[in-house]
Amino acid sequence: MNNQQIPERNEALYTKLKQASYIVAGIVLILVGLMRRVKYDLGIDFSILPMVNAICNTIVAACLLIALYHIKTKNWVAHRNYIYTAMVFSALFLLTYVLYHFTTVETKFCHEGSIKTVYYILLISHIVLAGVSLPFILLTFSKGQSFLVPEHRKMAKWVYPIWLYVAISGPICYLMLKDCY
Repeated sequence: MNNQQIPERNEALYTKLKQASYIVAGIVLILVGLMRRVKYDLGIDFSILPMVNAICNTIVAACLLIALYHIKTKNWVAHRNYIYTAMVFSALFLLTYVLYHFTTVETKFCHEGSIKTVYYILLISHIVLAGVSLPFILLTFSKGQSFLVPEHRKMAKWVYPIWLYVAISGPICYLMLKDCY
């Protein structure tokens, strides 16, 4: 396959991937809902994980920007590869994020004044958009994987900026909270 030949649409694949997307999104949202209420002491110090999370999100943001460049230059193979990489680092982020929050007491923001307001606006928008966008990211990815190109394009036009915002705002929240760990 070269960049000019896009394989045929695969509706059957999309049906399967769509079901998997809903299941994965449901499981993730349940875990995220539980992680603030349930704590496990594994006897391991996971204090490095917030930095790992920020690095993963930074890589995701970079991959999304590079993927956008490649699709604008009609190099769909490179676009797909960078989206794959973004998905892998998003999954790694999610695993380490859930692990950290199931095993570690929540860190409180330790600064006062207007920076605290800015932090909480950024944090709340990040959390809400991350939760709301997850199923749509998975569905957009599924449409791309199934070569439902017009549908993928239509959905990606509004999902992409939200995913990019989440990937950028996460590391910014980490940097703002870093002194408080």
